[in-house]
Amino acid sequence: MSSATPTRPRPPARLPLAGVLRLGRPSDIWFKPALSVVVAVAPPNLTLLALGRLDLAMYTMAGSLCALYAHNRPYAARARALAWVVLGMTGGLAVAVLAASLTANAVVLVTVGALLAAAQKTLCDATRVGPPGNVVLTFISSASLFVPQTPGQIPGHLALALAAGAWAWLIGMAPGLLRPHGPERRATAQALDATAAYATAVHATVVHATAVHATTASATAAHPTARRPGDDHTGTAPDARDDHARARAAAAAAVHAAWQTLLWARDTETRRALRRLLVRVEVALAAPADSDPERLRAWARRLRGTSAVPRPDDLVDDDELLGLDATLAVGQPPLWRRLGPLIPLAVRTALGCALAGYVSLALGIGRSYWALVTAASLYQANVTLTWSRGVQRVVGNLVGVLAFAVIVPLAHLHQAALVLTCLALNFGAEALISRNYWLGSVCVTPMALLITEFARYQDAGELITERVVDTFVGALVGFVAAVAVTNRRAGDRLGQALTAAESAREHVVRLLAEPRPHPAPAALESARRTLATALVHLRTTADAAAGEWWQRALPEERVVAVERTGHRTLAATARHQGLLTRAAVRDTNTGSEAEATRP
Repeated sequence: MSSATPTRPRPPARLPLAGVLRLGRPSDIWFKPALSVVVAVAPPNLTLLALGRLDLAMYTMAGSLCALYAHNRPYAARARALAWVVLGMTGGLAVAVLAASLTANAVVLVTVGALLAAAQKTLCDATRVGPPGNVVLTFISSASLFVPQTPGQIPGHLALALAAGAWAWLIGMAPGLLRPHGPERRATAQALDATAAYATAVHATVVHATAVHATTASATAAHPTARRPGDDHTGTAPDARDDHARARAAAAAAVHAAWQTLLWARDTETRRALRRLLVRVEVALAAPADSDPERLRAWARRLRGTSAVPRPDDLVDDDELLGLDATLAVGQPPLWRRLGPLIPLAVRTALGCALAGYVSLALGIGRSYWALVTAASLYQANVTLTWSRGVQRVVGNLVGVLAFAVIVPLAHLHQAALVLTCLALNFGAEALISRNYWLGSVCVTPMALLITEFARYQDAGELITERVVDTFVGALVGFVAAVAVTNRRAGDRLGQALTAAESAREHVVRLLAEPRPHPAPAALESARRTLATALVHLRTTADAAAGEWWQRALPEERVVAVERTGHRTLAATARHQGLLTRAAVRDTNTGSEAEATRP
């Protein structure tokens, strides 16, 4: 299916306020980064406290904060990711302290910080390192720019960061000794729960539609011209269809994420069992009306515990039959191809951070890096999401400075109280931020203010004033930069994603339409997985493009049509593969493929 892309102008996306501050459910693993960062930060800081050198805590925290990363990755992949995060953190710190040792010109330092922030944002997004993303890296490098240095101090400061980073790496890897397959099990459980939620919504709609049809039939018998307004021929209201589409997209994204997690994991019996279970999840996603949501939830509960991985009895225990090895061998595009689409985001980050820092300097603020970091924290996939993050950042920082005003008298009692207060705020930030970014910022803001006092106590009123001003400067200037730097490539990428999804679907249909003997299971499974991935990518690209400003109108109807036909084809493929499985078990022939190739 194809259609011409509309070229009429598209109005700017709306800037929402409703729901921006709404609290969500906490992450399943909120306690893992919260506890990890406390254990990673405490020994170095307490050691420096005992030595009377808390002024060096900025450098040890650079390494310790790496413990926040990669908690969603299997341990083999986590080891690599954490190592790269430590090296990236140390590299950014090295550039910052080198610049600080060579010049005291604030404009030059802000420029260096802005370029570093853009590089950190781009690389974190391209490598999909996950939360907390670039913000922690940018905070450390930007703050270090404004700490006086001499060239002779640089090796010692970097050594402190690397030593703390090594400790953080050990903390991140330690849970693998007790639960070596925890991340894979958790990702599969999330896919099960998301698919169960989608199946539940479909079941409820089927019941509703049956009642509507019965009511309509009775009304039509009494009044032949009567028609229920607002419903289509299926008896499903448009709002319900939208809810289904969102639930389906969320479930498909969770399944895709679970596959990615299994791709990162080592090949073990547990991994193979999870792969077979995830195939069953995809069958339920493709045919939700025929699935049992409670069974999916029961499997998810077992995966979150210590029970053995569930083994569905309605699938053949044979990876080769389903072609999973061939499917999982497909990797990500090379890094240089992932960097290309991020160029507008990199320009936004560099421009917004630089201008925010310059404005802060012009206002006479002594810590212009706060404005720079605020701007860097805003940039998301599109302008609309950037606006939402800006609102969350401002609200969180304002509440956070009020919390600082309450906390600072206690922290000033003794340097030990200062260190312990920062540890508590570290824990609170990670415990709360998964519910909403602003709530986590309530703890991050006073923690950042207290860190500036490790070297010496400062006037609390001055710190609060400068932080409030820099918050507004960074948020306002950063958002203006996001609007000014247009991302017209978003529409082009949506067109490419549409073409890729249509091509993937056509390939599946051709395989299903092949005359007997049936297509090779590995080829069909590979084609099905390609289509599923293309549909997830299409939805992500469409959502990102929908929030951008100043671009041509988007082919929204074509997106909906491609998604609908794509998911129908996935459902038909799942039925076909189920027939193949039974044929392999019973050694009997299967029925017609007419349904499998229907659009």
